[in-house]
Amino acid sequence: MLKIGIIGYGTIGEDVVQAIGKDREGGIQVTSILVRDRSKYVVPSSLADLMTEQEAVFFANDFDIVVESAGHEAVKLYGEKVLAHGADLIVVSVGAFADEALQKRLMQKATERCRKIIIPSAAIGGLDRIAAGSLGPMEEVTLITRKPPKAWYGTLIEQQVSLTELTEPYCAFDGVARDSARLFPESVNVSAALSLAGIGFDRTKVKVFVDPHITSNTHEIEARGKFGQIMLQIQNTPSARNPKTGYIVAMSVMKTLRDRASHFVIGV
Repeated sequence: MLKIGIIGYGTIGEDVVQAIGKDREGGIQVTSILVRDRSKYVVPSSLADLMTEQEAVFFANDFDIVVESAGHEAVKLYGEKVLAHGADLIVVSVGAFADEALQKRLMQKATERCRKIIIPSAAIGGLDRIAAGSLGPMEEVTLITRKPPKAWYGTLIEQQVSLTELTEPYCAFDGVARDSARLFPESVNVSAALSLAGIGFDRTKVKVFVDPHITSNTHEIEARGKFGQIMLQIQNTPSARNPKTGYIVAMSVMKTLRDRASHFVIGV
């Protein structure tokens, strides 16, 4: 039985826990959920018994894997502790690795403890091909992210433009992935995952659009190198509870967990 800890019980954390509970194949068990404020959640008694605000209680468990789904700050606060505890770490808020010093610390700790830091594909696809292509000369990787206005409330973009009055697509960012990951920590984690798989944060080009004509969160990836060329467009259904993310993120985490529990794995 694979024992799982969850950090954060927002949209993604809740979806992951529910998916594990519905998994017919079994072999995966949530043993503890770490949250900042337990009183915010109305959950069944079975989950209430697993939920804690106390780090000591959470880390008293013997985890195989811990899933971080609580934002960049949670990666900074708990990433090293998870690895030092002897568990592998699945990072959803991968944009935290735009902080190069943090990335180095976590990788060093993972090496010391012989643990793995795992980045799921989450909201994008093609990471396996990008990662394979990066083993040879890779010339260029670009990402264009488009999301409807409702996905950008509570972000920096609200200070740039009136989201309610937009009638045409608005380019909110044009630069490199290191900056996009820092500026939009909840919305453009995909740029960080793409950078880590490919040519790095400072060479991966990113454009971010607010598009009033679409209803899906859309990501367009183009990469060229010795391997050839990849052009990929992905349209994700936004979560009804949090339009900044999509249902596919939790599905991707669940697929990663299933791979660890299974003897037959596809797509690595």
